[in-house]
Amino acid sequence: MPTILGQNQYGKAENRVVRITRDGDTHHIKDLNVSVALSGDMDDVHYSGSNANVLPTDTTKNTVYAFAKEYGIDSAEQFGIHLARHFVTSQEPIKVARIRIEEYAWERIATSDGNSKFIGADEVNHSFARKGQELRTTQVTFDGENWEIISGLKDLTVMNSTNSEFWGYVKDKYTTLKEAYDRVLCTDVSAAWRYNWTSDDQRMPNWEKSYEQAKKHMLQAFAETYSLSLQQTLYQMGSRVINSRSEIDEIRFSLPNNHHFLVDLEPFGLKNDNEVYFAADRPYGLIEATVLRDGVEPKIPVDMTNL
Repeated sequence: MPTILGQNQYGKAENRVVRITRDGDTHHIKDLNVSVALSGDMDDVHYSGSNANVLPTDTTKNTVYAFAKEYGIDSAEQFGIHLARHFVTSQEPIKVARIRIEEYAWERIATSDGNSKFIGADEVNHSFARKGQELRTTQVTFDGENWEIISGLKDLTVMNSTNSEFWGYVKDKYTTLKEAYDRVLCTDVSAAWRYNWTSDDQRMPNWEKSYEQAKKHMLQAFAETYSLSLQQTLYQMGSRVINSRSEIDEIRFSLPNNHHFLVDLEPFGLKNDNEVYFAADRPYGLIEATVLRDGVEPKIPVDMTNL
């Protein structure tokens, strides 16, 4: 039976690059995990093994490190844009470049005087601890004319210890779950949002500010929503981001419901007044949905929240 080649890509995955900017005694860290995927005129290498159109994956790795020096890393998005533009414009066979980046955040270690600086010492502002809150993500895709920037975060664990209920749901002969009128709501937020910046002719967003503001708005919505379902909370989080950030048109969430079950303390003669819980890691409910600006077509792939 005859066969033909379908969609294909190649590149170098998970290039770990740390860029330290030394501004006098004050140092700044950008810590990225960069994956490069290239596609274009690659039929011959698959059919005959000819490498005439193939830029070695080792070269893409070297480019990541060289660009970290040449351009610096102002933001994950800007760094991805530099790389994608380079691969598409410098290599004729390459038609599309996709750059996926995970960013590991660091924060300064506070010293005994409450500052991140030893007063009077020669070395200052150079000690850091890895932030454990979330992993920042971005995907930059460029086809020579149009850009698609999808950024986000994952593994941001949040909890409301009250102001959450779950009742009035469908019940059948297999239903054992009791209705809850005051429950713990806990989830690990994975989110991906798409920017409406698609062309060099448009004004480029402030990537760092946009990320911090998007995160702030979704956290505020999580905290301020009196939740009757995790779906309701998800929608409020997405709506807050879309309504507050004009540069974002679409946001997709994947929210596991990290169940906290009240422990039965009656065998010990104790009353559990919503105080002691068993935190179950699996199985878990998984709530996923996309929130869009009205009139916008969805474009974020379902798997984007699993980068």
